[in-house]
Amino acid sequence: MNILSFIVQTDGQPPTEKTLLWEVSGKGISYSSYLFGTIHLMCPDELKMPTVVKEKFSTTKQLFLEIDLDDPSMMPTMMKSMKMSNDTTLQILLGEDYEKVNGLFTKTTGISLHLMSTTKPMMLISMIYPSILGCVPVSWESEFQKMAKEYNMEINGLETLADQINVFDKIPYKVQSDMFSKMLTEIESSKKQFHEMLDLYNKKDINQMNLLTSQDEDFGSYEDILLTERNNNWIPIIGEQAKKSPTFFAFGAGHLGGEKGIISLLRKSGFTVTPILYK
Repeated sequence: MNILSFIVQTDGQPPTEKTLLWEVSGKGISYSSYLFGTIHLMCPDELKMPTVVKEKFSTTKQLFLEIDLDDPSMMPTMMKSMKMSNDTTLQILLGEDYEKVNGLFTKTTGISLHLMSTTKPMMLISMIYPSILGCVPVSWESEFQKMAKEYNMEINGLETLADQINVFDKIPYKVQSDMFSKMLTEIESSKKQFHEMLDLYNKKDINQMNLLTSQDEDFGSYEDILLTERNNNWIPIIGEQAKKSPTFFAFGAGHLGGEKGIISLLRKSGFTVTPILYK
């Protein structure tokens, strides 16, 4: 594999290089840490772990994902947080479209919405993705979790599951239900949009991924909630942990690029963030 690493001297500039792997150094860091941009769901035959990523991972001592997948309280927290507040139901939110959406959801997932009528729509959206991808998806996060266990590495989270769910709670249920309904009723369009994002991911184009998210007619209005605020919350944690111990940080690639992305914010904080290019 042809690997090229080089340092770009910048002062808070957003990244221009197309890569998912970045080295963090400087500002009191004794040993390099690394950032890696993931896409949360892919078909198994598309997820290929690059050799250079394995090599850099092996030099670190701890893994930070968006959330700690080893947290024993994760499942109870999720079960507790799935329900909408104020006795809100999908029947109320979807109105006369409920039966149509229910039929599409049942056809897509094999599960009736009648069993999940109080579940937050954003959580239901995740159940549609196997149909959109056309496979039983896997995740980079699970792969890194396995690698961490092989190295007896501690696994931590940049935020808690409750934090992540609270982010979605900031998006009105009606807006969520409209997104949910649109994904099902326009499933071919949903497939096209997802595969556009997947194509950008495979090209390692983190800036275009960030731009596509910000321009999305549904999620773009909530960019500050979904990306910017979380990025700002993560910067102190990344800086502190990188100084404490060589760390491998893996999170959604959409968080890396752009002027308000993790790379730019780390550079503004005085860290050196170096692209590691690979095929």
